[in-house]
Amino acid sequence: MPAAVHYHDYLCLDEVLNAQHPESDKQGASAHDEMLFIIIHQAYELWFKQLHFETGSVIEIMKQPVLNDNSPELQTVVHRLNRIVTILKVLVHQVDIMETMTPMDFLDFRDMLRPASGFQSWQFKELEAKLGLKFELRHGKEYYTSQLKPEHVAIIKEAEHKKSLLELVNDWLERMPFFEDNKDFWHIYKRAYASSLAQEEKNNLTAFELIFEKEHSAEEKLQRSLSPAACRAALFIILYRGYPVLQLPFQLLNALLEIDEQLSSWRYRHMNMVHRMIGTRIGTGGSSGKEYLKAAADKHYIFREIAQLNSFLLERKKLPVLSKEVENKLGFLTR
Repeated sequence: MPAAVHYHDYLCLDEVLNAQHPESDKQGASAHDEMLFIIIHQAYELWFKQLHFETGSVIEIMKQPVLNDNSPELQTVVHRLNRIVTILKVLVHQVDIMETMTPMDFLDFRDMLRPASGFQSWQFKELEAKLGLKFELRHGKEYYTSQLKPEHVAIIKEAEHKKSLLELVNDWLERMPFFEDNKDFWHIYKRAYASSLAQEEKNNLTAFELIFEKEHSAEEKLQRSLSPAACRAALFIILYRGYPVLQLPFQLLNALLEIDEQLSSWRYRHMNMVHRMIGTRIGTGGSSGKEYLKAAADKHYIFREIAQLNSFLLERKKLPVLSKEVENKLGFLTR
């Protein structure tokens, strides 16, 4: 018979509750707010671990060569992506707690932390890579791992060389057979979209052709993660999400946009908090502080190509009518 499980032992509270060792205490100049600072950052790292756990499970499901778009597995993917969104919201709100510490409170122990810095959070960098942030698109890619331990650099590099969630979403979208029974759909849609543009928007048609039709060069593939075929499928899902079979795929795409939105909110809250705390001074790890965080926040939109598809939408009343064959496959009509 297994031994009884005790709450304290199950959660390893001896280790967890004794894992805070303020530098100010070690140096005989105790700073009250350093305990808060440590616990907040430990909580962040624990949540990052959970985000890795959820993202990894989604990647394992999406790696399958066949994924039924009306299956419990896709429901699981959407559910776990929504959990990731909710956790990210918690990370944003934790900034509120950190901001109860004033700049003078922080100065009581800040210089004791050098060269430790949030820039050294290898878990967060690995998470970005798993989600789909390409090395080529990173801000400061020349030195983003320069302050990490070799074993942590190896973990991040391994993640960068494996298929990311965004790449797996691209593969999943490419497999969607929406147009085989409605071969004229795309030409009809393009004409309708072109006629909907104001004179000042005519350049959108060039972008339309680049994103949805033109095969990408090697250089363009470094800058883009979604193929033309994947973009066509994603736009179709967004346009016709009212059909039953497209509901889960739409929720999946929408959850990815929510993840980007929450990551962006967290980065900007972090940036503004840093500016409030240290002004224009450099970070404890040697970065440019607010300026580095702002540049990274502006550049690190992982699912931006999905968000850009909203530039190519049509009003519902102008959407091309789908063939009966396609409507049957989407579950709208019975045979």
